[in-house]
Amino acid sequence: MNYLSEKHKQLSESQQSGLMKWFGQLPMDKKAVAIGLSLTVGISSAAMAWQGTSSDRIYFCLKTPQKTLTCSDKNGRPFRMTPFYWSQWKSDGMPRQVVRDPAMGVNGLVKATNPYKPFWGFGGFLGFALAGWMLRHCQNEEKQRAVFEDIAQKRDAAKAEMAARSQMLESYRDVAIAEVQLQADLDLIANDRTVDITKAEIYAHTEIEVTQMEATDAIFEAQTAGMTEQQKADYIKQLREMKTPYLQGSQTLAGTIDPNDKVTGSEPGAIAPQDNKTAWVQNLIKQTALIWGNQGGGKSWLARYVAKQKKQTGYRVVVLDPDSNRAEWRGIESYHSWEDIEQQIRDYVSELESRLKTFNNSSLSEEQWRQKLWSEGKALSLICEEVTSYGDFIKDAELLEKFGKLALTKSRKQEMPLTVVAHNNTQTCLFGIKGLHNLVSKMLQVECLAEVDPVTLQPKSTGFAKVKLDSSNEWILVELPKMTAKISDFGDTVPAEFNPNPPIDKATLERIYELEFNLGSKAEISPTPSLTPNAQSLLQYLQRTGRTSAVIQEIQPNFKVKGQRFSSEELKRLFNELVENSLAVWLDANTIEISPNQTGGQSGQD
Repeated sequence: MNYLSEKHKQLSESQQSGLMKWFGQLPMDKKAVAIGLSLTVGISSAAMAWQGTSSDRIYFCLKTPQKTLTCSDKNGRPFRMTPFYWSQWKSDGMPRQVVRDPAMGVNGLVKATNPYKPFWGFGGFLGFALAGWMLRHCQNEEKQRAVFEDIAQKRDAAKAEMAARSQMLESYRDVAIAEVQLQADLDLIANDRTVDITKAEIYAHTEIEVTQMEATDAIFEAQTAGMTEQQKADYIKQLREMKTPYLQGSQTLAGTIDPNDKVTGSEPGAIAPQDNKTAWVQNLIKQTALIWGNQGGGKSWLARYVAKQKKQTGYRVVVLDPDSNRAEWRGIESYHSWEDIEQQIRDYVSELESRLKTFNNSSLSEEQWRQKLWSEGKALSLICEEVTSYGDFIKDAELLEKFGKLALTKSRKQEMPLTVVAHNNTQTCLFGIKGLHNLVSKMLQVECLAEVDPVTLQPKSTGFAKVKLDSSNEWILVELPKMTAKISDFGDTVPAEFNPNPPIDKATLERIYELEFNLGSKAEISPTPSLTPNAQSLLQYLQRTGRTSAVIQEIQPNFKVKGQRFSSEELKRLFNELVENSLAVWLDANTIEISPNQTGGQSGQD
């Protein structure tokens, strides 16, 4: 037995007899024999104690007046007692009517048939007690052994489970490594193709600019044809000093080029320079932002100022304001009933998901994609007023959660920035959505600062705010734009002049779009009647990209027909179809070489 301490061992051994200590050392079969012997002794002794009488008996009768003998009571039990009590009764004065029963024994005396009956009873008790004691000892040891057996079984089961998990994890690791390696290879190939397309776009754009410069030089040469060098110099000087309707006051074309030129207020018609302390507001135009603060802090006025700046920039601005009406947002698209607000949120989520899917399936760079959205007039900005109450009136919690998470993470690059106006920057105040803490803590935030008027005791704006930039923890004190009245008319906006990305000429953009989205819709070469439509599209793609050879692993990430990509086996069948029509030859199991007359024919068309 395992003891907890030496004292525990001492107490246990003091309570254990030498017999049980000897019994505990016996093997199990000998213990069973000892218990059986003890039970046999107990049963035998009990049987012997059950039989016979343990003392002598004197049977007697009573003489009646009729001279008859009555030897039993009215219940039929004979009169008897031990010799000790008979002699005691006799010495105390026994009646003469009491006589010994001559019919029993010798003069009424019957000897004891089992004089050792008490000893046999004690022997039975001792046998049963000893057997029970030994059984109890065996039961205690069995309980202890069962605990160890249970632990051993659990240990073996745990070892087996860990071994199985180890094998499964090893198999999963091998599969995961293979998947990562394959994905890395695919990403590398796709990146190479993207770099090639980007290079082609840069070359095309550069060629256009060079052509424009050459055309400008040609026009200037035509205008100065026949002039001497002195006359050309005088002509150029005249152009630089010439005032144009696009310049103001004393400004000239040469003055606008000269960085030392200054516009002063003393000159007639000049624009006085301003200390631009509100340039920080430009961050709110293109980025998703949260404007919050106590009542009277100026957050609604700032939101209207931002809305007007967004519209002037060229965004399609949509306002969701449940506490206002269209009269407060004249000249801008606004919605005020909860049904309309919920529908606009649903449309926004659907459009954002659609743009993400289209962009992910294209090979356009982020700048090209955003330029494409601007060129198509799809730049959209949503302004959500009083968002604290959205969760109470819009019961579609799943829609609000998706709207909040998508708008705060995926909107900027899809030219769909969101401006949120709330009373605080907690999760509860943002659509009532839980799980937005990390997103809110990292987003662009503006806290409009309010103070209490000491006379009217009403909250009013201090004219200042604190700004926390995207992914920053520092709050910067800034000055709010100065407005004498709340903006409610947004109709007086200038045409959009802002373009957030470098321009790409229309011809190049259409070319990229055709390559990415309408592959197969326009045939640049004469169709081959014996080819299937997909094989014909593949041939057009190879000729369009000027390839002399093609590898399945390189073609697979870039080639698609109407948005549909092809597996390796499908591309191999299309390659084989080109080979069977003598348009290509196999170089190895995954590579074909395009026939020279096919690539040459495409080059001729270009």
